[in-house]
Amino acid sequence: LAVGWGSRMDAAWASSPGGCELVQSIMDCTGRRLSSIPGNLRGDTKELFLDHNTIQVLGNASLLLYPQLWHLSLTRNRLELIEPGAFLSSQSLQVLSLTDNLLFTNYSLTAAALSALPALRMLDLAGNQLTEDMVSVLVRNLSSLKSLSVARNVIMRLDSSIFTNLTQLLELNLEKNYIFEIDNAFEGLQRLQRLNIAYNYLPCLVGFGLTQLRVLNVSNNVIEWFLTLESDDLFELEVLDLSHNRLLFFPVLPRQSKLHSLLLQDNRMSFYQRLPNGTSLANVTVQFLITDGNSTNITTVRLWDDLCHSNLSSLHLLDMSQNQVWGLPDDFLAQMPSLTHLKLNQNCLEAFHLSEEDPLAMLTELDLSQNQLVELGVKVGIGDILPNLQLFNLSTNRLQALPPGIFTHTRKITTLDLSRNRVDLCPQPGEAESLPCVDIRGVETLTHLSLAGCGLQGLGNRPFQGTSLMHLDLSDNRQVLSGDLGWLQDLVLTLQVLSLRNTSLSSTAVDFSALNSLVRLDLSGNSLAAFPSSLGSLRLRSLDLRDNCLPALPPDVAQVPLGRSLRELYLSRNPYNCCTLGWWDALQQAEGLHVPDRREVTCSHGSRTLSPGALPEPVLQSCRWQTADLALLYLVLALPTCLTLLVAFVVVFLMLKEKLLKMVKTRYGVSSPY
Repeated sequence: LAVGWGSRMDAAWASSPGGCELVQSIMDCTGRRLSSIPGNLRGDTKELFLDHNTIQVLGNASLLLYPQLWHLSLTRNRLELIEPGAFLSSQSLQVLSLTDNLLFTNYSLTAAALSALPALRMLDLAGNQLTEDMVSVLVRNLSSLKSLSVARNVIMRLDSSIFTNLTQLLELNLEKNYIFEIDNAFEGLQRLQRLNIAYNYLPCLVGFGLTQLRVLNVSNNVIEWFLTLESDDLFELEVLDLSHNRLLFFPVLPRQSKLHSLLLQDNRMSFYQRLPNGTSLANVTVQFLITDGNSTNITTVRLWDDLCHSNLSSLHLLDMSQNQVWGLPDDFLAQMPSLTHLKLNQNCLEAFHLSEEDPLAMLTELDLSQNQLVELGVKVGIGDILPNLQLFNLSTNRLQALPPGIFTHTRKITTLDLSRNRVDLCPQPGEAESLPCVDIRGVETLTHLSLAGCGLQGLGNRPFQGTSLMHLDLSDNRQVLSGDLGWLQDLVLTLQVLSLRNTSLSSTAVDFSALNSLVRLDLSGNSLAAFPSSLGSLRLRSLDLRDNCLPALPPDVAQVPLGRSLRELYLSRNPYNCCTLGWWDALQQAEGLHVPDRREVTCSHGSRTLSPGALPEPVLQSCRWQTADLALLYLVLALPTCLTLLVAFVVVFLMLKEKLLKMVKTRYGVSSPY
């Protein structure tokens, strides 16, 4: 089947005379350096892509040969003009992309050409240096449009005259302009569902009343206030993105809506029901002075009742990270029974309390990281608290313990991040269990645990007993490997990812051979002076050895089970010896092995630091002498001496031969001829 499909695709692709590629009825002429639309393409072309060319003018006769065209893309050309009759033969055109051109130069003539497209549904005019007046002219007669993008232009102000006739519009993109004011610009867009005004300069949104809108993105502006009209009408709003603004207060939301995602990240928001000194502001009112032309209205709102008591019963995601929240109001979370994701990280929280009155029964993710938490309060009764919680992030706080028995209520917890808190695990070695600690023993659902930078000093008495940990991060704990290492035995069957980065690990401190399930191991930032031999039998997929003291790896590292299973190996920032790089050459030949930091790996030869893949010839020769067989070397050195002595002996013998023979004859009385 695959072969047959591939052969059909090969047959479908063909090169046209203009250098374009055709697949079925789609013609792709992208990046062909065309200055005009080719006239020799197939007449039944339905989609034509002319992106990244140099076309400046779309003439009246440019598309005459392609009457079936319904999708035309001219992105990133030099288009300055579309002549009024250019689309007269393209009455079926539905999608037109004119992104990143120069249409501001002749926009009125281009507008006349666009008005001849009765079936146009999607128009992209982004990046054409258009002002609001130019946009108004260009889209004036496009009543059939359902999607319009005028992003990345120079629009500054929107009023009711710009989008007057776009009665069928469903989606409007205005991001990355210079918009600082909106005056009833969207009131006539009765079918508008998605509106994007991100990356502009709006200072506030007051009197929001687009009941039909489903998605509103006003992120990355300078908004300080968001106030919805006082109305009991049902708003269709589902997603509201107010992130990266300057909001001072929680937005005044519709009383009745379908809102399920509220994004308030990176603002200046706080709650003022109570001040840190205990003063209550529950009954304080604020007056907004709203000026519209010659009329001035004063709207009075109560800081608490109006700002924080909208109907949030359908809310699933609330992101209030990177604000100035130091405490949540009473019953605030009780208004959100459907909440599944709550992000309060990077705030000023000193305490966070949960009780049965705020059960958050549907919550699966709670992020309280990077606050100033010293207390996590749980009021435990007969009911469950956070029964569906799966991910709990408490990293970078000032916690020393968690409430006893907290995990007996979170029966689905899989991920817990306690990194960079001063916590110990229960029970502490040699001390009473009554001291502050975190007890995770018996939490069978827990699979991911991070304890990085917690100042742990040994993990005695099996703190992981009864868990099924698959990912464990103990990095940045300088003394965590001191004492008994029996805790590893409870993780032998399940542990797959282990990080021991910056834990003062020495070469013989830990025996990894029993961790047969391990697939990823981080040993970086330690003091390894030799490769741990217990790693050889493991079948890791990823190993990180950066920032150690390794002079070499074992010569057979590529042949042992570890070398055959590895797919990712980090090796940089070690003092490798340039004369013992046999292991490096073997790794280069290993099939499927990737060394991401290959270019950063260096070796030392004397005072020089070199790349192991390009050693100079003098270095290679020096290494040959250093690594030569010493027995052979001694033999080579001794051979000339032996030969010299032998020659000397022969010479002496020949010189003294006659005297020696006479002496022998005289002594033994034997005659012999000379």
